[in-house]
Amino acid sequence: MSDSKCFTLLKDPSSYTPDTIDLNRDEKAALYWFPCFRDLITKFATQAAESQSHNDDTAVQRAENFRKSYLEKLDEYQRNTQMNAANNIVLGIRELLELNEIQLRVYGFGDPWRKQKELENTAALAALSKRLEELDAITDNTARWTELIRGVLAGNMFDWGAQAVTSILEEDSNFGLHSALDRIEKRPWLVDNLDNWLQRMLGKAHKCALVFVDNSGVDVVLGILPFVRALLQRGTKVLLCANSEPSLNDVTNRELTDLLIKACTHCSVLAKARQEETLLLYANGQSGPCLDMRSLPSALCDAIQEHETDLLVIEGMGRTVHTNLYAKFTCETLKLAVIKNKWLAERLGGDTFAIICKYEDAS
Repeated sequence: MSDSKCFTLLKDPSSYTPDTIDLNRDEKAALYWFPCFRDLITKFATQAAESQSHNDDTAVQRAENFRKSYLEKLDEYQRNTQMNAANNIVLGIRELLELNEIQLRVYGFGDPWRKQKELENTAALAALSKRLEELDAITDNTARWTELIRGVLAGNMFDWGAQAVTSILEEDSNFGLHSALDRIEKRPWLVDNLDNWLQRMLGKAHKCALVFVDNSGVDVVLGILPFVRALLQRGTKVLLCANSEPSLNDVTNRELTDLLIKACTHCSVLAKARQEETLLLYANGQSGPCLDMRSLPSALCDAIQEHETDLLVIEGMGRTVHTNLYAKFTCETLKLAVIKNKWLAERLGGDTFAIICKYEDAS
């Protein structure tokens, strides 16, 4: 567990639980998610095998062992839901996703999505200059921030961990940011506080924004980096946080460091911010695609305090919907995600690809 200084962003640290759904207590959720993960793990095992099969003839068997081991542990979780609920033990989607990463490492799969991430990062970087030109051509402040938010949401479509998106990406190799912009939900969104955010952007700049990013490729390069650039142009310092360890196609801190070096060759604003240290990168302490604010590294906690962070931006379904959807913070908070799971979207009152754009004032 991290330094308690991180809890300064939480309105009520003692009652904070990151998980939106508790499978030990929510029978309807359990009936959906346990079978869902049984299907997902077969897909993840296939990806793991393919990531190493070209140079390791043990990869297929190790992937099968991974699948069986995961399913054994999943069955154990399901058998014990009532007992764990009686003992006030919470089981969220977060834990099942983290279990996937733990088991992959046990069977020798460090980062099954690494090559896919490299390909998508390279392609997205090639399109960055053009995307920034498109945004700079929008002279109206409100229209520009609307497009920046839409860009983050469209970028969040590129999630290989979501079956609804995987089907699109596998069928259409040309599916890119503009295709996603055309496909995302039209306003009003499922949770739509965009107008409040746009009004806030007419006011004074924030001192420091803490931004938790999600996927590699289009998501981080064409969605998040232009958004971060716009904050920097307002005079806001940015702490940009990516995963400490690989998880699906989420960008890691190490990958983001390399990405940013390359992005700086396309953008003088980012380059200047890196040089002047108004754009700082941190690992988020997470080994899965969700976000537990109790496990942030001490270095990040110190930076949050030192730079007087007054804006928290959380992006992605794992960090914003599976976790932290209802969490309250002491600073302004912007939660952005596309819900790429039909069951979850319907549970929240929407449909597949419903949008969360949740802006909350400082509590």
